[in-house]
Amino acid sequence: MPDELARLTEFVYEMGLLKRYKRSGWLVAGVAAPESIADHSFRAAVLAGVLAALEGASPERAILLSLFHDSQETRLTDLPYLAKRYVTRMPNEQVTADQVRGLPAPVADLITGSVAEYEQRTSLEARCARDADKLECLLQAIEYRDQGHHTIQPWIDSSLAALQTPTGKKLADEALATGSLDWLPGVVNGEDEPAVG
Repeated sequence: MPDELARLTEFVYEMGLLKRYKRSGWLVAGVAAPESIADHSFRAAVLAGVLAALEGASPERAILLSLFHDSQETRLTDLPYLAKRYVTRMPNEQVTADQVRGLPAPVADLITGSVAEYEQRTSLEARCARDADKLECLLQAIEYRDQGHHTIQPWIDSSLAALQTPTGKKLADEALATGSLDWLPGVVNGEDEPAVG
């Protein structure tokens, strides 16, 4: 058990790299300080839970799948799509197998099972998590556009094209029709507070 705990500690530190590594595709779009992989994964997990709840799937399972969907990028980094044509990479399941080697079996099983389910796309939860990944990219692109970056349309288009669930498509349409800070005045002005009495 001490060796497994040491290995588990190393794994947790490794996952911390996701907070440091930036989403490199945004550099191509001219975003000087893009979000981290962990930033992306957090909102993708929130979206996965929302989509799963509305699609009749398990929100908890979709959130779990989403949290581990980019965990391999601690070793692969975030290669922009521009590079993917020229770089051969290992399947995510194989990277994950290397990452979890030596971890306590219940933890290794949890992570490898989550990554495999996400990659295979056979469950509704996996489809919701995959849509959440694309929807998060779409939302981030809209936010960057609202901040003055005008070269992000390819990210919007590719994200829209990849959506599969009815709820994901509807939410994307609404996001495109809504400014990223349209919600703020209602909160500041107290319009979202429940009526008293």
